[in-house]
Amino acid sequence: MLQTKSGARRATVALGALPVALLTLALSLDHIPFTDVALTVPYAAEGPGPTFNTLGEVDGTPVVEIDGTPTDSTAGNLNMTTVSVRTNMTLAQALGRWLGAGDTIVPIEQIIPPEVSEDDLRQFNEQAFVGSEASATVAAMRYLGLPTTVVVYDALESSAAHGVLEPGDVITTVGDTEVTEPGQVQRMVREMQPGDELRLGIQRGDEAKELTVTLGESSEEAGQPQLGILMTSEPAGDVDVTYNLNDVGGPSAGMMFALAVIDKLSPGELNGGRFVAGTGTIHDDGTVGPIGGIAHKIEASRQEGAELFLAPSGNCDEASRAESGEMVVARVDTLDDAVAAMEDFSAGREVASCSPESSSQ
Repeated sequence: MLQTKSGARRATVALGALPVALLTLALSLDHIPFTDVALTVPYAAEGPGPTFNTLGEVDGTPVVEIDGTPTDSTAGNLNMTTVSVRTNMTLAQALGRWLGAGDTIVPIEQIIPPEVSEDDLRQFNEQAFVGSEASATVAAMRYLGLPTTVVVYDALESSAAHGVLEPGDVITTVGDTEVTEPGQVQRMVREMQPGDELRLGIQRGDEAKELTVTLGESSEEAGQPQLGILMTSEPAGDVDVTYNLNDVGGPSAGMMFALAVIDKLSPGELNGGRFVAGTGTIHDDGTVGPIGGIAHKIEASRQEGAELFLAPSGNCDEASRAESGEMVVARVDTLDDAVAAMEDFSAGREVASCSPESSSQ
């Protein structure tokens, strides 16, 4: 999960500090531009960002809110983590972040590609976050054995779906095939061609409709069809899951969101009442994927007092070198692994760890 300051947001992979480039730039100047905003350097600083307890509240509102069904009591923490990104820095500010705060310094192109506008980045960020929420809901419902529906979150302007589909529409069929997950719709669209007509069955309020959309072409992938909607997923029936974090973006909160939903809809305390933090993307099938900035997220969680950190196994190499202190860093590939790690930790059993030697509590 990525949180930015002085710029747009995008989930990135931190590739390490670049002190030689910064020092070379410093030596090439005849003065240090402490205040001249025009002399900003083409680098960004990545550091520990705030963490949020997905079992708790932000500004009086539950981070994960579930309506329409009874929820079980929870305890302890399931914290999602972020990386703070600073851009538009002077050379002095960049050196200060690197030397004083221990931030990672990366080329600005890794955060904001030169050919991408700020509006495009904002849209990318929203799509990634909405997609993460939808996958978290699907993965949690699958884990719990509960059915889901596909809901239109938004129809993008100038897209094929704009003016045809509306936010809140429930997509029930694509062609003659029933769909229950956003990933099914995506896969079926990708099997078609730009200009093809797509038949959709939807539920709009109390009315069932059949609509036809002529697919457009993706602006990012030539020749790829595009429907042009953001989709989320909701449990079937009257159950509604809402994620209430608006100032962060990217897909890396997916696993922690899914665990929070599972905890609230199942008996007992998934984390054993302990302070657990973590990060990782989530797929509909419960697979956990790697993210960027893992070292900064581990540092932030350690400072917050977390006892156990759930890390994607794809990030274990970097995670094993991070300063975790007494906090155990568990390696996970799936939601099942994450639940097992919390159960083992709570029971005092050995935890599958990112460290060269297994850790136990």
